[in-house]
Amino acid sequence: MEITIQAPAVEATAPRARRPEWLKARIPAGENYARLQGLVEQHKLHTVCAEARCPNMGECWNSGTATFMILGDVCTRSCGFCAVKTGKPTELDADEPARVAEAVRMLKLRHAVITSVNRDELYDGGAMIFAETIRQTRALNPATKIEVLIPDFKGDEFALDIVLAAFPDILNHNTETVPRLYHIVRPQARYERTLELLARAKARGFLTKTGMMLGIGERPDEVLEVMRDLRTNKCDILTLGQYLQPTKEHLPVDRYVDPAEFRMFKEKGLELGFSHVESGPLVRSSYHAENQV
Repeated sequence: MEITIQAPAVEATAPRARRPEWLKARIPAGENYARLQGLVEQHKLHTVCAEARCPNMGECWNSGTATFMILGDVCTRSCGFCAVKTGKPTELDADEPARVAEAVRMLKLRHAVITSVNRDELYDGGAMIFAETIRQTRALNPATKIEVLIPDFKGDEFALDIVLAAFPDILNHNTETVPRLYHIVRPQARYERTLELLARAKARGFLTKTGMMLGIGERPDEVLEVMRDLRTNKCDILTLGQYLQPTKEHLPVDRYVDPAEFRMFKEKGLELGFSHVESGPLVRSSYHAENQV
């Protein structure tokens, strides 16, 4: 049974405004978009592009790229910002890794991004399916770079090690917001757990990446403090984008962040030592992922 979560409200610091011009995206269309949509349906796959209502879906799909979402389309967590369904998952598909690998081959991707829902009911959080997806994708596509955007596995180092043992090219785990807002934005997550996961992966020699949403109630000084924490833990790549409310049941937009502020955060991030900072209103974790490496 699907469960609808009524997210708690964040105190607004400014009156709600109409979405500015710089946040308007094209309606998904085009020959490549239709081809990818058909391929996803044919292989019975999920994409975070569609499930999370990404504003860049039209651009990315029409260019022939997508972020595959494994382990089903029902998440065990109730994050206040996310459009992915919340409830009790019933799907665990052992053939899914092979279908993802074949889809990457058919799309001739040079950089594949693989993410998942949270599967907290599984003893390994789905880490074994993640690892098998990496292995099969690489076996069929040896020239393709593989980026994984993983959940926190409830801080279980054993589960993280399973994923790392498959040697993804990039280990990505999103920070999402500032510590003060975690209990509202990510109620089942912990800020310290996120930093620890990234630090563990970096200590093992992996290229690490994380992302944050802006405009959900944070202050600029809090964003800068998180960026410093991430660099203390040697995180390599940072993405910053505007939060957009997917439905009325989700957290409201606190403010629309001006592009100039995004440019400021990019400059500060590079000064702090990030190897790459992708910062802009429509940026998402896997947006232009190939260019980031």
